[in-house]
Amino acid sequence: MRWTMGLGLVALLGLGIGAARAGTPAATYSTLGNGVTLIVSEQRSVPAVMVQVTLDAGARRDPAGKEGVAHLAAELLTEGTARRSASEISDAIDFLGASLESAADADMVTVSLAVLRKDLDAGLDLLADVLLHPAFAEAELTRRREAVLAGIRAQEDQPGAVAGKAFQRALFGSEPYGHPDEGTLHSVPKITRADVVAFYRRHYRPRQALVTAVGDVATAEIQAKLEAVLGSWDGGPAAAFDYPAPQPVATSPVLIDKPLTQANIILGHRGVARDNPDYYALTVMNYILGGGGFSSRLLDNIRTRSGLAYSVGSMFSVNKAAGSFQVVMQTKNASAHDAIARAREEIDRIRREPVTDDEITEAKLYLTGSFPLRLDSNRKITGFLSQVEFYGLGRDYAETYPQRINAVTKEEVLRVAQLYLKPEQLLLVVVGNLSEISLSSAAQAP
Repeated sequence: MRWTMGLGLVALLGLGIGAARAGTPAATYSTLGNGVTLIVSEQRSVPAVMVQVTLDAGARRDPAGKEGVAHLAAELLTEGTARRSASEISDAIDFLGASLESAADADMVTVSLAVLRKDLDAGLDLLADVLLHPAFAEAELTRRREAVLAGIRAQEDQPGAVAGKAFQRALFGSEPYGHPDEGTLHSVPKITRADVVAFYRRHYRPRQALVTAVGDVATAEIQAKLEAVLGSWDGGPAAAFDYPAPQPVATSPVLIDKPLTQANIILGHRGVARDNPDYYALTVMNYILGGGGFSSRLLDNIRTRSGLAYSVGSMFSVNKAAGSFQVVMQTKNASAHDAIARAREEIDRIRREPVTDDEITEAKLYLTGSFPLRLDSNRKITGFLSQVEFYGLGRDYAETYPQRINAVTKEEVLRVAQLYLKPEQLLLVVVGNLSEISLSSAAQAP
């Protein structure tokens, strides 16, 4: 899961201050006999329970040439086990009125169960079955592989997706974050059942697993139930992962010609990891620059005052290892040059001048005040607790987040802007009708 701060979509945990104001979800932490970390938060208002298994088995662990195997392994978990077919799993979930989902992103795999309390035993039995006994049947693999390829081909007609993938590929190259989570048209056809099984056996280990349970259930009760269904899950230590040293990035513009009336533009460079201690000051800085919706500097300059872009924003995409900083916008082809130039102006300005009192006050109020809206369901609380633990942010994160955001000063905003915004390293990606776009100076670093 890639957290972002900006583009009006502040990360779930990036809004953590509100949790303390609205009531931080209390949780207990323990360990099952096989090493699984168990997090439980009792939420008795609704007779339902949400259970999420989180594993460090995301796409960054894809072997070279097999990009997409993590995604396929996760997708296939619910497509049949040693004792249930895909349709039998689906029928069982429908009968319970529950949901059972699995997915992978760059860093993690999640397997999520939502079930009424009265059906918790049956739901946990299904969850354990798909997690511990996936069949990875050849027929299901073929079907899912074709579905993934169809999805990738469909994205080729989406300018935003084309720009995003081009930016990711240009910025990270052959590094683990350089390929799409679902793989590519070149890699996915080469993934075999043996590849999926090998990936599963190597990375689906209990000692690196988190199980988070939120809802109408007590810690002792859910712990006993999980010991019963997951107790047989065994395996050696989790495979270590060290992100390789970043490779140099070419800053030559990536220009992709498409018969479009609007250009899709990404301007950015490498960012920070989620556990960077400057995350909080960066969150405030980015809100002012381009993450604050209609109040951001980028939107005010490029859309409101200049009428150049229909949408514009900035974000830091953060991961276990350093992600990216991006300014993303769509504008008429003929306006691309001016819009890029104005984006560069605002990046330069926030590195040169302190933000105003009103700007930093508004940013803090928004970031600290909107969090309760993001923790209004058991599913969201489950995601919050899982991510805090997965990224090692500290179990007092919800309490300390507001203090850290409110402690950010104008001087801190200026410091992190100068440290983490790097105009000379900005990589430009443009997808549009190139015959209508002039980038003679806008594509150049200042």
